Amino acid sequence: MDNPLFSDKDYLDTPLINLSGKGDWTVRNAVEGLQVFGGIGSGKTSGSGRMVALKYLEAGFGGLVLTAKPDERELWENDYCKITGRSKDLIVVSPSEKDYFNILEYVSSPDGTEKSTTENIVEVLKTVINASEQKSGGGHNDPFWENALDMLMSNVIDLCLLAYGKVSVQLLYDIAQSVPRQETELTEAPKNISAYYKAFKLAKENIKTQEHAYLKTLTEEELENLTYDKGIYEAEICERLGDVRTLKMIDRFFTESFLNLNEKTRSIIDFSLTGFLFSLLREPIFSLFCRHASTFTPDDCLNGKIILLDIPVKKYHKVGRDSQIMFKYIWQRAMEKRDTKDNGRPVFLWADEAQNFLHEHDAEYQATARSSRIATVYISQNLPNYLANMGGAKPEYRVNSFLGTLATKIFHANADIETNRYASELIGDDFFEETSKTATAAGQFSSSRSRSIKTDRVVRPEEFGQLKTGGQLNGSRVEGYMHLQGNTLQNGLNHIKVQFNQEYIPQPQNT
Repeated sequence: MDNPLFSDKDYLDTPLINLSGKGDWTVRNAVEGLQVFGGIGSGKTSGSGRMVALKYLEAGFGGLVLTAKPDERELWENDYCKITGRSKDLIVVSPSEKDYFNILEYVSSPDGTEKSTTENIVEVLKTVINASEQKSGGGHNDPFWENALDMLMSNVIDLCLLAYGKVSVQLLYDIAQSVPRQETELTEAPKNISAYYKAFKLAKENIKTQEHAYLKTLTEEELENLTYDKGIYEAEICERLGDVRTLKMIDRFFTESFLNLNEKTRSIIDFSLTGFLFSLLREPIFSLFCRHASTFTPDDCLNGKIILLDIPVKKYHKVGRDSQIMFKYIWQRAMEKRDTKDNGRPVFLWADEAQNFLHEHDAEYQATARSSRIATVYISQNLPNYLANMGGAKPEYRVNSFLGTLATKIFHANADIETNRYASELIGDDFFEETSKTATAAGQFSSSRSRSIKTDRVVRPEEFGQLKTGGQLNGSRVEGYMHLQGNTLQNGLNHIKVQFNQEYIPQPQNT
């Protein structure tokens, strides 16, 4: 049940971090998004990352944790959640655990939107496929490829639904793999009936059953008028039974449009879908996300649960990345649908090494995250990480657009010139008084002093390389510059130099 505190009209102004007496970083700041940059060993995870995570858990946030490194589970399980008394709220999705989430089962269920089951599934699959292609540099900017893949996915899913009344990764893969590639396959009866032909046969039988049921509702006169003309009959059946029209469109797509594509073109489109579905059929992803009934859903985060996907990219590589992006996108859509008037609990999306988990809808999603009380935290070493992983045309514009939606940024020690320049420019310029002195000794000694006003960077790029990185040498203190979009702190600036204690331990609260 939602804590009454979350529904309080002033809740968003609840302080989370005191900024050295210069003001507070509040829940409102949190749900506007946070980006943390820092080089290797800068303390971005153990410093600001750790403190923010503990503050969110202490405040009762629910959330989703994506993992890139194998040790992140232990960090959340034995440090963050244990310290804050939130261990019972942690759901670990791992091959070693017994929790499962059936992706297609969840996406196929009615969600109160106008989108059909097919559109929902296509949107989820396409988002992950595109993210994967962009990362590898293999994405196609021509709308033809995207439209062709959309049509293939839609027709395979529709055929699966007409035949079986449900979808599964195995069924979709089998049908997509056995779609006819030559005209001879349309006329010659296959010795072993393929998954495509089997599905098509079942779909026709199911539609015949619907036709018979409809005809029984007609009077003898209506039936006679309807069956008098074949054209009128077919038009009426298509009008009354949407599945009839859908099957006709499926048949036309596979026997005309798709069959007549150039072999190379078709192979690329085919493999985009079947290659991705095949990755979902492999363990442990198949058991975690496709095989079993769901034991939890993204909506559990609205009741304070913390879902941790312990399938780190460094261990499971591409399939670990793709499956986490898929769950992330489904989670984002679920969080955006909730009514904060009924449930105002903030939820966080946490991604260390965040460049691994970007997808095409991130900027759009983040633009409305504040109203949905979603606190996004992305941690990465530098800007080039994002540029390298974003892919596609003009990635610099897409990265800048995405970063512009994260209102708070923390910059730790960094050796990357581009990131330090970005941080310096973001903090901006100010006026400084420059004093110059001249002296002459031509016959008679004289001197003069002058003052002038000039502008310069408030924080020079080279200063970021000199920030404290924690550890025993620095008394477990990590330094960073925090920049707040649209906020003027009590010092009159929009930034502040902050120290984070790597040994910080908060006091748990009842939520």
